[in-house]
Amino acid sequence: QVQLVESGGGLVQAGGSLRLSCAASGIIFSINAMGWYRQAPGKQRELVAAIVSGGRTNYADSVKGRFTISRDNAKNTVYLEMNSLKPEDTAVYYCNADVARYGSRRYDTYWGQGTQVTVSS
Repeated sequence: QVQLVESGGGLVQAGGSLRLSCAASGIIFSINAMGWYRQAPGKQRELVAAIVSGGRTNYADSVKGRFTISRDNAKNTVYLEMNSLKPEDTAVYYCNADVARYGSRRYDTYWGQGTQVTVSS
């Protein structure tokens, strides 16, 4: 089994910063893409940022220039540095990862449990 555990959420004032972390554990052979999604009340879950194993990144237009995604392949961990936070960034943030377990060449997508980020005005 593979587990993703997020940390780093919380309450911050507008203009502030937070750093989210997500560590994958289990019988992992390889991780391809890792990413962060968010879901605000009454809205659909949306992609915030993603990073593939080679380091190429992709960001939602709404966070470009403010958020930075990175990963530590040795630790199977993905990070999201969030700066200049706005009230509209308030949401539950979920990480996900495409993981191949030992003995399998198939990549399956796993999700974390989510961490709340609240930005006050």
